[in-house]
Amino acid sequence: MTTAPWRDPALPADARVDDLLSRMTLEEKTAQLYGVWVGAATDGDGVAPLQREMTADYHWDELITLGLGQLTRSFGTAPVDPALGAQALARAQRRIAAAGRFGIPAVAHEECLAGFTAWGATAYPVPLAWGASFDPPLVEEMGRRIGGDLRSVGVHQGLAPVLDVVRDPRWGRVEETIGEDPYLVGTIGAAYVRGLESAGVVATLKHFAGYASSAGARNLAPVRAGTREFADVTLPPFEMALREGGARSVMAAYTERDGVPASGDPALLTELLREEWGFTGTVVADYFGIGFLQSLHRVAATEADAARLALEAGIDVELPTLKCYGKPLVAAVREGRVAEELVDRAARRVLLQKCGLGLLDEDWRPEPAGRVDLDATANRVLARRLAEESVVLLDNPDGLLPLAADSRVAVVGPRAADPLAMLGCYSFPSHVLTQHPDVPLGLDIATVLDALRAERPDAKVTFAEGCGVSDPDRAGFPEAVARASEADVCVAVLGDRAGLFGRGTSGEGCDVTDLELPGVQGELLDALVATGVPVVLVLLTGRPYALGRWHGRLGAVVQAFFPGEEGGPAVAGVLSGRVNPSGRLPVSVPRVPGGQPWTYLQPPLGLAGELSNLDPTPLYAFGYGRSYTTFAWEDFTGSEPRITTDGSYDLTLTVRNTGERAGTEVVQLYLHDPVASVTRPDVRLVGYERLELSPGRSRRVTFHFHADLSAFTDRSGRRVVEPGDLELRLASSSADPRHTARLTLTGPARAVGADRRLRCEVSTSDVDG
Repeated sequence: MTTAPWRDPALPADARVDDLLSRMTLEEKTAQLYGVWVGAATDGDGVAPLQREMTADYHWDELITLGLGQLTRSFGTAPVDPALGAQALARAQRRIAAAGRFGIPAVAHEECLAGFTAWGATAYPVPLAWGASFDPPLVEEMGRRIGGDLRSVGVHQGLAPVLDVVRDPRWGRVEETIGEDPYLVGTIGAAYVRGLESAGVVATLKHFAGYASSAGARNLAPVRAGTREFADVTLPPFEMALREGGARSVMAAYTERDGVPASGDPALLTELLREEWGFTGTVVADYFGIGFLQSLHRVAATEADAARLALEAGIDVELPTLKCYGKPLVAAVREGRVAEELVDRAARRVLLQKCGLGLLDEDWRPEPAGRVDLDATANRVLARRLAEESVVLLDNPDGLLPLAADSRVAVVGPRAADPLAMLGCYSFPSHVLTQHPDVPLGLDIATVLDALRAERPDAKVTFAEGCGVSDPDRAGFPEAVARASEADVCVAVLGDRAGLFGRGTSGEGCDVTDLELPGVQGELLDALVATGVPVVLVLLTGRPYALGRWHGRLGAVVQAFFPGEEGGPAVAGVLSGRVNPSGRLPVSVPRVPGGQPWTYLQPPLGLAGELSNLDPTPLYAFGYGRSYTTFAWEDFTGSEPRITTDGSYDLTLTVRNTGERAGTEVVQLYLHDPVASVTRPDVRLVGYERLELSPGRSRRVTFHFHADLSAFTDRSGRRVVEPGDLELRLASSSADPRHTARLTLTGPARAVGADRRLRCEVSTSDVDG
């Protein structure tokens, strides 16, 4: 029997897919353009916006005779034993392949924002904690582990990472972002993509683009970002993750910008993404995003019209389930209202991706190859290390930390004894298990209280909850105050509860009006401080909260952003001193709860000044974090201070650990542009390096700055490197420069494009023998 050309792995992928497309009917081609969400709830609380209203009816056995593009969340919809789930997915794939003429399985996708969103899978720290680590290699290793777990159960595509840059910390999905700086988001995000893709999993960049800039921090609200903010803040992380990470898929955002929804914007999804950036992978819709063109944005009159707009814009796949790309699209093509060439274009991209995944090969097999373990020891070790690196010590003025081994410690607060306090809204327990209260957690998660007792077995540790996370009940205040009054030190563990669509204080659809601590937690902290007992504030949150009210009144402040299943021991390790904190803030911590939105990327008039009585200066700046040891920054040198607009400049210094214990310093490089043709941020991050040093040891670090890193969007809309003076500041945070190099760019202004340098290369060497 002769093998069809499309089945021949020796042929180029293009030739195979062209042959396959030529054999397909219109219905079979459109079947490759949608997913099916088996088991999605159509009543009660959903895990996607407007899930009940948008989920379409279908008959499975009839549907799969045409083939199927995607299977949605076989593991992330309801609790299922991972090994049994892998077998069930394999059976479903066999049925899909057997039902259609061509025997092509579906692409199975899952959420993997902070680990595989499946019952019993490792819950890693949330992306905001990745940003706090300033450690791309570690995040890449995590991505590789997550990718390996996904592939071990038959999943092909992961819907992560989130590359939205924080523009308003009141937004509920801040916990899902990496931070408020595009360079940090891009470098960390690209590392995660490299890890996921190295395991053979398709990484999906989201949300393209502008989602985090929604007006008033409201989920899905219109985006007010101007041309330059969009080009210079929103887009660079996506470009970096495509060029340096190799992501094979992009998810269109829900939001609209200047009246044009992203899901119907060909200038964004085709002209920029494909024609300018050269992207060749698939563009997928965010869940129900194509239908929202009709129901929410009202730019389409019918489902078929929504399908036309999305296809014309460049969306290849409708997720999570068929609604617009099914029968409405087929009818519109038959009636001549949608060009079949658009269907062919999208189907070709989908089939090329399936070809790359081996799903067109005759020897394709869906069954898992070995034992399934989604929370292996190696995962937990990695989760612990990332959690430890992400904890930020904000204040320790009198050296109260580390806690004395035999002290009397009162642990107080609603986050101290709850395992869910460690997890973000896309962890399986927070995302799905809340709808299955009788199902066990599936993970061993130590709380801060449990972990501190384990860290300090000789200490007398008592506990009182004090209050809930968001309810107004103060009945527990007296007991909490009594426990604190009896202790040598009080550890107040406060923060967020992750949830969805108003069911939490942080998470998708959990936006807030200001940055006060949720509920009456601020009042509880006031009552604890009033006892006169030193208070260590530990925050387990998904966003920064205003802390100026307690500045100078606390013994220490420790910030952790939903640090994952190993977060309890990580935080307790910092409190005990076993862990020397090395985290740095990926977002500014405000002094007061109002005056938002604000991030550190401000032009001169966005900073404090005499023209307004409101001072937006944060209490703790972006990039800030303390250590239990000290460092000296010495022997700073710079190269020739005049370079061309296509030139390079090296900055070098030696960092020495002058303390008595090992520690990590994070050297950050900021750019200040004194005069430009448009207003520019006062400073912005263009490089960084983590340096782990033993006591008395030194390392020499050199930043190789290229003029491309000074590029910005000018008045004409071009990205240019302008001649003139620049300052490069080596700093411990955006507000604490230690050394400054002044240089001059000479020659003409130079337009740069998609081939420009995006990263500041860094080299290090040991100084000691």
